[in-house]
Amino acid sequence: MTALAGYTLAFDLDGTLVDTIGDIHRCLNHVLAQEGSAPAALSDVRAWVGLGARNLIARAFRAGGVDPDPARLDHLTERYLAANAADIASLSAPFPGVADALDSLLAHGARLCVCTNKQTDLSVRLLGALGLKDRFAAIVGGDQPANRKPHPDHFIHAIRAAGGEPSQSLMVGDSRFDVDAARAAGAPVAVYALGYTDTAPEQLGADAVFRHFNDLPDLLLSLLRPQPTPRT
Repeated sequence: MTALAGYTLAFDLDGTLVDTIGDIHRCLNHVLAQEGSAPAALSDVRAWVGLGARNLIARAFRAGGVDPDPARLDHLTERYLAANAADIASLSAPFPGVADALDSLLAHGARLCVCTNKQTDLSVRLLGALGLKDRFAAIVGGDQPANRKPHPDHFIHAIRAAGGEPSQSLMVGDSRFDVDAARAAGAPVAVYALGYTDTAPEQLGADAVFRHFNDLPDLLLSLLRPQPTPRT
């Protein structure tokens, strides 16, 4: 049961481990309503998620024909984050099979970490509220590294924060930002097909795409375990 000993697996959070779109949509529309703007559609929010709260808010306002200046955008982001912190998980839940898959990977000897563009404090609070936090050796939000995803620095930072080495690592995500970060770090990547992306999962360039978390342990074992050399 230690086939993954020495490997560190990094997971994206929103749209990969946890279905947070309801809370993201709620908090974004709270900010839009306070500004007298029309609410954003859930389908649009799913496509905008991935680069953190500030980028999400900027995209929402630009879709409505407004381009906030940096100072105003900072203020709007603070209000969004405050709304999220005040009610972190009322509309959020782990995707089906996540907890069992994480436990199986730990039983196989892997280290686990979170590599997300969500703020670290909110990520820790969310995972704690959902009973997942203690499975991870490190939780690294987009506010920690000098460069966040899709830059490889974020992925490498998360792997090393968990005590791992990038040469023995893998990313599990749902978007091109996850794939690009892992690829740039020289690591394999698996994509969850039911997450948040504006590109078809099969077109993201991942090593594998999966639809059910109960398939993930065997999938990662096949990606990471050395394959026997064929006899000649």
